[in-house]
This record gives sequence, structure tokens and C-alpha cells, in this order.
Amino acid sequence: MQETSVCRICDGVVTAFIDLGKQPLSDRFASPSDSSPEPFFRLAVGSCSSCTMVQLLEEMPRESMFHEDYPYHSSGSSWMREHFTATAQRFIDTELTGSDPFIVELGCNDGVMLSTIARAGIRHLGVEPSGGVADVAAGHGVRVRKDFFEESTAAGILTDDGHADVIFAANTLCHIPYMASVLRGVATLLAPGGVFVFEDPYFGDIVRKTSFDQIYDEHFYFFTARSVQEMAARFGLELVDVERLPVHGGEVRYTLARAGARQPTAAVAELLAEEGAARLTERETLEGFTRSVLQIRDDLVALLRELKAAGKTVAGYGATAKSATVLNFCGIDSELISYVSDTTPAKQGRVTPGSHIPVVPPSVFADGYPDYAVLFAWNHKEEILAKEQAFQRSGGRWIGYVPEVHVI
Repeated sequence: MQETSVCRICDGVVTAFIDLGKQPLSDRFASPSDSSPEPFFRLAVGSCSSCTMVQLLEEMPRESMFHEDYPYHSSGSSWMREHFTATAQRFIDTELTGSDPFIVELGCNDGVMLSTIARAGIRHLGVEPSGGVADVAAGHGVRVRKDFFEESTAAGILTDDGHADVIFAANTLCHIPYMASVLRGVATLLAPGGVFVFEDPYFGDIVRKTSFDQIYDEHFYFFTARSVQEMAARFGLELVDVERLPVHGGEVRYTLARAGARQPTAAVAELLAEEGAARLTERETLEGFTRSVLQIRDDLVALLRELKAAGKTVAGYGATAKSATVLNFCGIDSELISYVSDTTPAKQGRVTPGSHIPVVPPSVFADGYPDYAVLFAWNHKEEILAKEQAFQRSGGRWIGYVPEVHVI
């Protein structure tokens, strides 16, 4: 009998379609000497039969994931810096053209988007619960409120600053299980003609690429145009535009407005039709996705064991949150991957969550290249391959696992 739970959006029935087993906090990079118990949870995903929202069945406490030492910095990739600079400029040119415009970003991280807004002299506020990255944003001239965004937060911002012409979130909304409070907050804070714009991993791309590593503790929801449309309508909002984005392995930028305030673009109808034709959240499609994930697991482990038996050295590249899902679901440890190279200083000298593989700086990777490197940061493939040409010149080979296991 298939496991079910209650939908966090509409109270419908959520039926599980994949179980990725016991998983750690994906961004908990502990010291090798840390003997404290490591928290684990069950990473299972289901879809709602009513509103079609794809979601986790278990929730980790938000304070355990987003805290003072949260290690991810949005500006760590030049590609993402360019993306967010362009996003900010687009808002400046289109939505922030009034006499005294105001923009609020939910989960502003290190201020990579709002710093452009700040330099333009536009009123803004970043709402960021992770204190360390919030301090970095403030150092870049961004006005930051250290807090989680919900209905009460929105009411406080409204009192202090008035309505927001734009509310923006990037790789943030999908992290928030308590969506009702967030969207009531959006409805409270948003100006009558304003827009709520958010971009997150697109479930259609996850299925198409079998990129199961997009599933981890911080990603509670996996959006589609259909599920966002259903969700928005419950809070007096309407999906009025969608835009496919190439970042992070495939995302969609959704634009919501107050119901009836704007005419939906043709792109909305087109994406809805595409999802319908693909039968994206129907049981047969989801079961096929699960079978493909299991095949990737078996193929990746078999390849790594084969390379070890042949005396080859294998490292990992990119101690990403995604890599936690792959390593723990596949049961890969330092016997098969000797270390993971990562540019983030806060992760170096520590071990990967659950699998406890050493995380080292790029200098170690370059000091006697391994024979193979598993590309965990595959969503930055072009940027990484251009930067690491010396690895390939040395005879090194990349191992990818999206959409299937392959040697580059």
C-alpha cells in the first residue's frame, strides 16, 4: 500500500512516489573530530492528487537548516552573479519605475541581487534568517532584516516601509513548508499593482533530466505551473507569467499578481499545456522517474567500484547540498571517493554530511590530479570545465550522473 500524507497547500491526499532513504542535513559540514550525533531524516517525496503540488513527506526544523553558519553564498558563481545582476536591472527597468519604488527580497543571502538595487539608490529590504550571509549582504550596502518571512513579518514591514512594488525570491520559496503564512504575508505587503516574482527548480526539468539530487532537506516543494497556479488562487493571487531559466539545472521564474490585476501572458497557457501533454505529475510518469533514479544509483556505484578495483583514483568536485542526496542514497563513502574539492572556505577541512568524505580546497585537487572526478556541481558544468582544463590535459576524466551515468 502506498504511503500518503496531507498536502501542505490544499489538505488533499499526497501519495509518495520515491523514497531516497535516511538523509542528513545537506549543509551540515562537521569537523572530522565532531563526535556529536548527526541528525537524519527520511527523504520521501509525494504528489497531491488535488492541487498536484510535489512535496516532501517529512519536514526538518527551519532553524536547523538556516542559521548563523549557513555556508552557501549565492555570489560564489560568476554565472549566478551575472544572472542576479541582470535580474536586478530588469526590475529597475520595468517594475521599479515609480516615484519611490520599494522591493523586498525573501532570502537575500549575501545580497548578490539587492546590491545592484542598492547602488541604484532604490528603496529595498532583504529578509534573511541566516545571520552570516545577512552580514555579508549588509557589508555590500544592502538593508537587511534578519528574520524568516511570514505573515507577521510582512505586517511589520508594511508598517515601517509601506507596500512593496516587487517581492522577489530566488531559490527560497521552495524551502518554506509553511506556505500559507508566506503567501498571506505576500498578499498583505504587495502593492495593488505589484508583482511577486520567484524562481525555483522546475519539477519538469527534474523529471526530464532525472536530476534527483535536486531533492534534499532544504527543497520542500517542487513547483510546476499547474501547482503554482493552484497555490496562488488560494490566496487571492494569480499566475500571470512564467519564464524558463537555465540556472541551477533548470528553473522557472513565476510571476504572481493580485487576481485580475494583470492579464496572464501566453507563456502561462503554453507551459500548462506542455505539462498536461507530458502528464507530468501522473502516477505512471512519477513511477518511471523513480525507476530511472534507481538505475542511476546502481550504475554509479558499479562504475566507482570498477574504477577502485582497477586502481584508479576518484575524487568529487563540488561539496553541494545536492551531493548529500547522491552520496547517502547511493551509500558512497571515502572508500570510493577519496575527497571532495570545494571552493567554499567554510566547508574546507570538514567532512560531507552523512558520508563523511573529507572536503578539501581546490589546491589539493590540483596537486596531483585524480584519475576521475565526480561532478556534483553539474549545474555549473560549463563554468567548471572551462576553469579546470588542466585536469583534463593531465588525463583526468569527469564522471556525470545526469541524466544518466556517463564519463565526459
